[in-house]
Amino acid sequence: MTTAGGTLGRAGAHPAPGEAGGRGDVVPGWLEQLTPRQIVAELDRYVVGQHAAKKAVAIALRNRWRRQRLDPVMADEVYPKNILMIGPTGVGKTEIARRLAKLARAPFVKVEASKFTEVGYVGRDVESMVRDLVEVAVAMVREEKRESVRARAAERAEERLLQLLLPAPPTYSGPGFGLGGSYGGAAGEASPAAAGAEPGAETREKLREQLRAGRLDARMVEVEVEEQTMPSFEMVTPQGIEEVGVNLKDMLPGLFGGRSRKRRVTVAEAREILEGQEGDRLIDRQQVAQEARQRVEQAGILFLDEIDKVAGREGGRGPDVSREGVQRDLLPVVEGTTVTTKYGPVKTDHVLFLAAGAFHVAKPSDLIPELQGRFPIRVELEPLTKADFVRILTEPQNALTKQYQALLATEGVSLEFTAEAVDELARLAVEVNSRTENIGARRLSTLMEKLLEEVSFEAPHMDGVHLEVDGAYVRRALEGIVQDHDLSRYVL
Repeated sequence: MTTAGGTLGRAGAHPAPGEAGGRGDVVPGWLEQLTPRQIVAELDRYVVGQHAAKKAVAIALRNRWRRQRLDPVMADEVYPKNILMIGPTGVGKTEIARRLAKLARAPFVKVEASKFTEVGYVGRDVESMVRDLVEVAVAMVREEKRESVRARAAERAEERLLQLLLPAPPTYSGPGFGLGGSYGGAAGEASPAAAGAEPGAETREKLREQLRAGRLDARMVEVEVEEQTMPSFEMVTPQGIEEVGVNLKDMLPGLFGGRSRKRRVTVAEAREILEGQEGDRLIDRQQVAQEARQRVEQAGILFLDEIDKVAGREGGRGPDVSREGVQRDLLPVVEGTTVTTKYGPVKTDHVLFLAAGAFHVAKPSDLIPELQGRFPIRVELEPLTKADFVRILTEPQNALTKQYQALLATEGVSLEFTAEAVDELARLAVEVNSRTENIGARRLSTLMEKLLEEVSFEAPHMDGVHLEVDGAYVRRALEGIVQDHDLSRYVL
């Protein structure tokens, strides 16, 4: 299995029991030591409650590591147990999936199932999500490769920067020089530059010191950059609309690729551009594509949100005529098929699919039976209570209260939330959710933004001010809007 943090195996070659990985690859120690209990503990740092869903995804991640310990024959027969998460919006379905992928350092794509249409209708086909996943994996692998050659790329970029800042002096053009200015002296006689008598060598080294010290970062230089624009075509193909332009570029590089133009930028910007160019030159693109495909096949995670929007059995009429068709198109991808991408064919047999939906109107049983069978694990996420809202505001590392404290601290404002203020915010969130649409924890973002609207506006003029937000402050700022039912529908 391949993840963004390291290679956990190769497609088609699995490690024998007890080995660290296939074909000499080593399973990172951090993943080997990450038990389901530790995975749940890590998810607890960002998502409050929902233990059943965390437990299910933790087991799924651990099973991927276990599969790598099996012999090749058995490993090929072990397929991931896809998970269907059922629960209202704003309770943590997407966040659990996103944090799991980040924890596993695996390629991850979230797609809305309602955006897909049945083959034959205008819209995106379901295989496009696999191509998106491959693009994510390619970016991950490319960044890792760049990191591995960053030191060499920085050295080469530095030499190119010095050449831009202090171009090499022209060679002697006296009698005996041929075309192109090459030295035409007697046989065995070296040119002045080759002889080490370069008059600008000392200046070059002084420039190098200033460059490394950052004293030249504001100076302007001219660098060549590749043109990123290319003709746009819309054409219906088996590979999807988004593939056409890239395929044309690959087939006709002289027409669509290789063009460059000069840009005038600062030395700091030029260093970044040149390091990227040199890093790309040191990377084997074919190897990047191969590793990215293997990473998707062995470690990819696809999150299908709003799966309930394509549930339901149609009678063949109305605007939702393609619902069941989308399900049937999804079925082979979830079952395991080979999808053609511009980086090569990708098998989806061992990609982990996480589906989620509120299922307010439709029920999981409204999905076609074949698709239901491909999501054997179902977990129901509980609606959030007032106690959950209090924990969400205080416990996670990315809690909203901590975010606003950090943001306002950049303006010199010290912000403090009392326990009474947090409790009042939680109470108001529950009240508004019960009276209007229940959007779960997302309601807290609306309330917090309205609560601190004036402070955020005046913060540049409040340097050194300490602001304590208590229960009275919260009620004064929000109670009127909450009580006005019509206003709360539009403001909160």
